[in-house]
Amino acid sequence: MCSHGHSHGGCGAEHIPEVGGDDVYRYDMVSYIDLDKVTTLNESIDGAGRKVFKMMEMRDDKTDYVESDCDAELLFNIPFTGHVRLHGLSIIGDEDASHPAKIKLFKDKEAMSFDDCSIEADQEIDLKQDPRGIVDYPLKASKFANLHHLSILITANFAGTDSETKVFYIGLRGEFQHEFRQRVAIATYESRAQLKDHKNEIPGQVTRSIL
Repeated sequence: MCSHGHSHGGCGAEHIPEVGGDDVYRYDMVSYIDLDKVTTLNESIDGAGRKVFKMMEMRDDKTDYVESDCDAELLFNIPFTGHVRLHGLSIIGDEDASHPAKIKLFKDKEAMSFDDCSIEADQEIDLKQDPRGIVDYPLKASKFANLHHLSILITANFAGTDSETKVFYIGLRGEFQHEFRQRVAIATYESRAQLKDHKNEIPGQVTRSIL
């Protein structure tokens, strides 16, 4: 087993998957993920983790995937372009034991490392083996109603904790709420006409021609 600076603590995980048919839910929040800033710890290939966040229509494409470098854990740090409300998620793994089995979710904990994951998670979920992405996992409304960053920690796969995990797709469903306040304030300021910026466009006096 390879160590990346953390211990495998454990507490009871709640089992809340809900099974539905194809396309019962829409996982469209990828449009609001700042993909260039997504980081994945313990990935075997740098940059592979962000590729599993893709349009729902591409979820069956197994070309891109992320695999853990050593042991089963993967930690995704996912920033959004504004504040969002999340309702649920979907995870597609392989048909073998490398499929993720347990995850922990953390709200607004930017740049998390494995050492930070000892804190209590906002939600823990036991996953089903779901290579087609038809299982929806509802998220707690009270926890994920207003956030700008999500961390997903995969703690085990169906082989346990010592073998590599493989993920093809992670879909998030929810809704965009509002942009960051600082950006809104700047946009509002810039939209106001400033007298000094338009002094050459404002006549000093009104002239009339008398016929």
